[in-house]
Amino acid sequence: MRYIEVTVNTPKEALDQRCEEMAAMGAGGFVIENEDDFRDFLDRNHMYWDYVDEELENRFVGVSRIKCYLTDDEDGLAVLRRIREAYGPVETGFVEDSDWENNWREYYKPIEVGEKFVVVPAWEDAPEDGRVPLRLDPGLIFGTGSHATTRMCLAALERFSAPGVHVLDLGCGSGILGIGALLLGCDSCLGVDVDPKAPDVVMSNAALNSLGPERMSAWAGDILADESLRRRIGGGYGLVLANIVADVIIPLSALARGFMASDGVFICSGIIEDRWPETEAALRSNGFTVLEHRSEDEWHCFVCR
Repeated sequence: MRYIEVTVNTPKEALDQRCEEMAAMGAGGFVIENEDDFRDFLDRNHMYWDYVDEELENRFVGVSRIKCYLTDDEDGLAVLRRIREAYGPVETGFVEDSDWENNWREYYKPIEVGEKFVVVPAWEDAPEDGRVPLRLDPGLIFGTGSHATTRMCLAALERFSAPGVHVLDLGCGSGILGIGALLLGCDSCLGVDVDPKAPDVVMSNAALNSLGPERMSAWAGDILADESLRRRIGGGYGLVLANIVADVIIPLSALARGFMASDGVFICSGIIEDRWPETEAALRSNGFTVLEHRSEDEWHCFVCR
């Protein structure tokens, strides 16, 4: 079915009232886009990233609008007429059901990473080139293998993954790093993420790779704020992974050793160009020896012991 996308520019102080008015006209499925809300979201969640794409920021400059979706039939056109009568000219476009459900998939193809991996979207066939296929549903959550930080971490895993190694993936996201470690032979992985949706996503992606709960598990929680969570996680991990951001890795560097086996390795990434010196300084001040420092596309990854 085809839908009419209707965009109504609206003063920010009138957004709620106008949504109520449009609902009374028969509209529904509102999407509110507002620069103040976008800025507030960035401010409240700045600890989870060091970089926001400039194009994304520019897209919200001066924006205050409501979008709704109407069926492209007599009923939908009647609602559109009422909206135009109330608010004057509005922007319209058309979208298909399939546009929402499937079109994004065309942007995800198998990605070769490092010397051993090929990250394969769930609906694609794995190339028969001898690489280890790591299957993933990129529609679920960030962490697809396309970002430089993820690529560097997966490449680093190739050196340190082995039978008998237990893995802790902090800020696990989609589970891609822990799953990669298991596919390379590690015994088990625990993933932890602040996002309450992450555990379900991780386990779904693990199942795509024929990995069950006896090897892969995932919890939701704040590793920095929750001491009881840290006690529950315990120690003895041969690999601790943290593909997050500098603002988390710096305080985490004081805690990571407590999770690690005596010969364990700490791989951390997600560090933007101007934050790597202070991140390295924090790692060294907390007793880590930097075995390797990689950079790609102005992102940095440290491998430490």
